[in-house]
Amino acid sequence: MKNYKRMFALLLAAAMMMALAACGGKDNNHGGSQGNSNTTMGEAAKTVFEENADKDPETVGQLILEHPAVALDGMVVPVEPGFLMGFDADIEGFRSGVSFGPVIGTIPFIGYIFELEEGADVDAFVADLEAKANLRWNVCTEAEEMVTAKEGNTVFFLMCPKSMENAE
Repeated sequence: MKNYKRMFALLLAAAMMMALAACGGKDNNHGGSQGNSNTTMGEAAKTVFEENADKDPETVGQLILEHPAVALDGMVVPVEPGFLMGFDADIEGFRSGVSFGPVIGTIPFIGYIFELEEGADVDAFVADLEAKANLRWNVCTEAEEMVTAKEGNTVFFLMCPKSMENAE
């Protein structure tokens, strides 16, 4: 039993060291080119959402991650009401949703696409997201912009740096 405790303590210490190293280091290869330098990551992501709002949220999230102004190696995952990364309180009131963001946890980028019930107060939901959002949710860095958009009962929400140069 002592050996298991010792091994667990060593693994925990190693994980903590790796987390500290990730926060302190600068990795200049975050997934691609910047695209148009006059367009912020948030503006580009919002445009992709608006142009593809008729598609399923998973596809839209992936298109955002692939946009040249964003260009992040990331993933899109479903989310349920409750605690969501980037917020100081639970997010409730949506039927379904996805989160999209980079695989590298030290990049201050987190996005969501929420589908609300028919007849839901979309403006109140957006106001709730903005009120509960925390641009400093990421331990090592802070997002520079918060971007929201809505199309019908679908809500887009993003916190991110203006560009990858600003994320470093």
